Amino acid sequence: MDNKVIPVLRIYDLEKAKEFYIDWLGFAVDWEHTFEPNSPLYLQISRGHITLHLSEHHGDASPGAKVFIEFQNIAAYHHDLTTKNYKFGRPGLEKAPWNAICMEVIDPFGNKLLFSERQPD
Repeated sequence: MDNKVIPVLRIYDLEKAKEFYIDWLGFAVDWEHTFEPNSPLYLQISRGHITLHLSEHHGDASPGAKVFIEFQNIAAYHHDLTTKNYKFGRPGLEKAPWNAICMEVIDPFGNKLLFSERQPD
């Protein structure tokens, strides 16, 4: 079995999280869990090889985390995002010192996702 790391990101508002991660970034909800009605939600989302856990639970994570994501075809993904005209984000593409093209987005809770595509040497 391969090992896998799944970051847990703190969220406060499920509708805002879904607007950002599902509607804009194109992730899908794999599953959701609550211990009982009106308790904090915990869910898994994914897009291709990227899996994230989002949690409303107070002690699970601190807002303001940053997740580095190795990505392929970042220019096409950037184009898809910018054509959606998401009200709260207009990411750019930047050349990174480690010979990569990067795009950073910040979710409504202060968490950062840095998508990075390594360029040929």
